[in-house]
Formats: sequence, structure tokens, C-alpha cells
Amino acid sequence: MLFRRSRPELAPFVEHLWYVDEPLPPGRDRTLPTGAAQLVVNLAADRLNWYDGADLAERRGVGGAGLCAPLARPIGVDTADQACTAGVVFRPGGLAAFVDLPVCALTDHVTALADVWGPDGGSVREWVLSARTPGERLDVLERLLLARLRASGGPRRDPAVAYAVDALDRGAAVGAVADRLGASASTLRRRFHAAVGLSPKQFARVRRLQRVLRTVTASGVPAPDWAEVAASHGYFDQAHLVNDFRALTGLTPGRYLPRSAAEHNHVPLG
Repeated sequence: MLFRRSRPELAPFVEHLWYVDEPLPPGRDRTLPTGAAQLVVNLAADRLNWYDGADLAERRGVGGAGLCAPLARPIGVDTADQACTAGVVFRPGGLAAFVDLPVCALTDHVTALADVWGPDGGSVREWVLSARTPGERLDVLERLLLARLRASGGPRRDPAVAYAVDALDRGAAVGAVADRLGASASTLRRRFHAAVGLSPKQFARVRRLQRVLRTVTASGVPAPDWAEVAASHGYFDQAHLVNDFRALTGLTPGRYLPRSAAEHNHVPLG
């Protein structure tokens, strides 16, 4: 697996690029929400599949290149569909610089890139496949993003949204962020939802979940003290953490067994 930081011109919008070309343990994973959007290209087949529904058993799919919207609940993926893939992880709110519609309009979990970028989107998989090495394939994705960024005149992130993303990611309360910006709660919600794809409250809950997951996986403790985890991450009590955890992951904390500490957002579906 290859991870790479983006070029400086893309850095305000892109967290990193990645490439996978290796066998993965067979089966399906529960993929947990992170609050960020991704561009994903399946290089092994011209199809991106995912699983939805109460038991993550309902198979859905689009063409081989698509945009994965920011999520507030899990989806299922088959590791066989990830064996040769490339992608871009956008910073929260970063995708807005590369699409001509509000990010919140991406209501499906995955949207075909051709439906967003037109004919160019439909050709992305072919262009990436034409490159030979993993690094060159990521170069293709970077060039496509740079071209769209430059064609739009080099947009800048909404400074209010950028501030709200950073503050909520650190655990600030939504009301406090709105007050700091001198904005009403409804104004903040409208601008944030359009750029990030989640409401400020949804985003704050998802990012707090991510802080919890990093804490428990980094500790290496098989059975964390969830009451202590709840207190250290600002939940009212352990019951509050359990309810939020279940709503966002479909699991209770005790059933959270990730694929690995490095892949804490992938939980094998047993």
C-alpha cells in the first residue's frame, strides 16, 4: 500500500493519495464514517461496489471511478473489490473545490464520477490505467485535480467553514463555533453542509468518534475502560458514548474489532 501527500497547490483541499495492489483478507468489511470524502478508482474491474441496508447486505454499485460522499453511518465493502484501487482522500470541505454542485447534493454513498465531471469523469479510470507504476498512477490523479482547480480560477476554501472544521475537529461545541464566527446557527449549518456534506453536528459527532477510535486502537488494550474513554472525550457518560457509537458504526463498543490498528475504520463483518 502506498500513501502520498499531495502537491502543495492541492494541500489545502487534499489530505493524501493512496494506492493498493495487494491481496487482502477475503470477506466484507464494515467501513466507518470519517467525515471526509474520497475519490476512488477500481483498477481491477470497471465497477465500484458497496453494501447498504440494515445488515450491510444490499449490494449497490456504479462505474469504476466514483466519489464517496462524507458519511454519518457505515457502509459495507468487499475486500475483493479493493485489491487494486487508487484514490484521493479530501480534507473535510476540500471536495467542494473540484465539483460544480454543493457537496451535500451527493446524497448517494458513492456517485459515479461521470455523473459529476461529465465525459472527463467517465475517462478517469482509463487514464489512470494507462500509467504503469503506482506513483505514475497517482500522478495522473493529481494532474486531473490540478487541471480542475486551475480551470475554476484557483478557488479558496470558505474561511468560516475552514475555521469550523478545525474547531469541531478539536472538540469545540457547535454553538461556540457559531458564536466565534458571529454567525447564526442556521447560517453556519447552511454553509457548512454545502461545503462539507454533513451538518456541523453530524461532523462533530463523527470526528469525536474518530478520536475515540484512535485512542482505543493506539492503547493496544483488548478491553478498554469505556467509562474512562467516555469521560476523556466529552460524553455525558458511558451510555451516551455507547448510543453515539452504535448510531455511527452499527456496533456496540465491545464489538468493535478493527482489521488492524492502522486500519481502524475497517471492521470485518463476521
